[in-house]
Amino acid sequence: MYRYNAFDEDFVRERVAQFRDQVGRRLSGALTEEEFKPLRLMNGVYLQLHAYMLRVAIPYGTLSSRQMRALADIAVRWDRGYGHFTTRQNIQFNWPLLVDTPDILAALATADMHAIQTSGNTIRNVTTDHFAGAALDEVTDPRPYAEWIRQWSTDHPEFQFLPRKFKIAISAGSVDRAVIKAHDIGLRLVQSGEDIAFDIYVGGGLGRTPVVGKRLFQGVATEALLPHLEAILSVYNLAGRRDNKYKARIKILLQAMGEEAFKASVESVLPEVSAACSSAELTQLQNIMDHFTVPAFPERDIEPYLEQIDTAPAFRDWVERNVNPHKQECYASVTVSLKAHGQTPGDASAEQMRCLADIAEQYGFSELRVSHEQNIVLPHIAQADLPDVYQRLCSAQLATANIGLVSDLIACPGMDYCALATARSIPIAQRLSLRYQARERTLGPMKIKISGCINACGHHHIGDIGILGLDKAGVENYQLTLGGRGGLAAKLGDKMGPGFSEDDLVLALDRMLDTFLALRLSPSETFAASVERLGTEPFRAALYEVSRDAA
Repeated sequence: MYRYNAFDEDFVRERVAQFRDQVGRRLSGALTEEEFKPLRLMNGVYLQLHAYMLRVAIPYGTLSSRQMRALADIAVRWDRGYGHFTTRQNIQFNWPLLVDTPDILAALATADMHAIQTSGNTIRNVTTDHFAGAALDEVTDPRPYAEWIRQWSTDHPEFQFLPRKFKIAISAGSVDRAVIKAHDIGLRLVQSGEDIAFDIYVGGGLGRTPVVGKRLFQGVATEALLPHLEAILSVYNLAGRRDNKYKARIKILLQAMGEEAFKASVESVLPEVSAACSSAELTQLQNIMDHFTVPAFPERDIEPYLEQIDTAPAFRDWVERNVNPHKQECYASVTVSLKAHGQTPGDASAEQMRCLADIAEQYGFSELRVSHEQNIVLPHIAQADLPDVYQRLCSAQLATANIGLVSDLIACPGMDYCALATARSIPIAQRLSLRYQARERTLGPMKIKISGCINACGHHHIGDIGILGLDKAGVENYQLTLGGRGGLAAKLGDKMGPGFSEDDLVLALDRMLDTFLALRLSPSETFAASVERLGTEPFRAALYEVSRDAA
């Protein structure tokens, strides 16, 4: 993984010192909250319902054991003993005092971390596949390219005050595990002869106007990637709307201009942008790649592992649900669920973070990943070590075998924390997790995604079942969408109809899931496949069955 050099260290320390001065002036009254707001947002500090929140950048979701321990220490010293891992592969601390935030940033800096560009109308954390570097289906590890983009975009003088926030994701597998079509720019690495090239998708995004991104450029050579990104952002920066923040994303501009006109505008500025680039960028990419060397994977005897598979049912169940194949024979990638039944999705205590750091250090080359589905991944674990890893996870209440099932749901913080939320999402997630705990293996793979407002931080538009919490005359009201999905065949879910109260929501879901079990062709047919085969109408009818009968 990438390691800071002297320039990086100096840059982050200078930003901490700058912010310490700004916080001091805010606390003394020299700065009003209105004056301070853009300064704190540039450093990842939000003002939520009950307290300030600090969002820490975890570039492309990659952490070392040392960094995970630093996050645990921050949780204990300056927060309430836990952190919340997000769908942007970052971590949030929900209870820091403003006066402490410079000290927190200083502590992050000692671990080669920061909170720069985790907020504001700028280029946010670049996200990627949580199995990057280990996935069987990838053409190459996408993380060096994500780091290259991170360095190019950090403190970019032209793109610090864009019309709206800007999100980039990059994927390199035959299966897209980074949801690239739901981003302002999505990049897919493809093989082009003996070289790597990029397909560039533009104008994706969820929120109040959900749109699936369009592939505007195909087979872009590596040396042309940054010029294309620069040209796309330059067009957006000049032509994007600034009079209405709800119409300020690049997806709205692309719709207004049309794909051909937008592409022509990008191509018109591309020669000038390309001429300004130099071979230094490619040299920098090569330097970055040197940081992402493949670990030396020693051969291990897997007989003890196979014996445990044969004799330990709980361990076998966990392997089947939470362990993925690795490109290196006799190794695996472990997804650690942060979705124990009834718990807040994405939360991890300081003790759990330290346990994960220790496991990664002892068994996994000191490397961890944060997934956009709010779990932690140990990407490089020898199969021979899986029984020991499982026991260590059990001791920390981190061995829930539910990846891909109902309880492995995504939920934004909702009205428990967020000032923008219109309904609670965490209690809904907890209630559904417990309600279907006994049935989730019968129900099979299912992606439930919950958002507490139309900003869609819970990605509800692309869930098999999407739940959107709204305020209806002062009462929480939950709307449902069905049939959404991410991946290369991304599709937005279809809205089912009027919303439900919390109690009516769970009863409606009961009826719909009972209908699914009755209609599926076999126990192997997933809910997503049933909706694809039958359409949404049978499930819509089940949702509103009581309402129809009452009428």
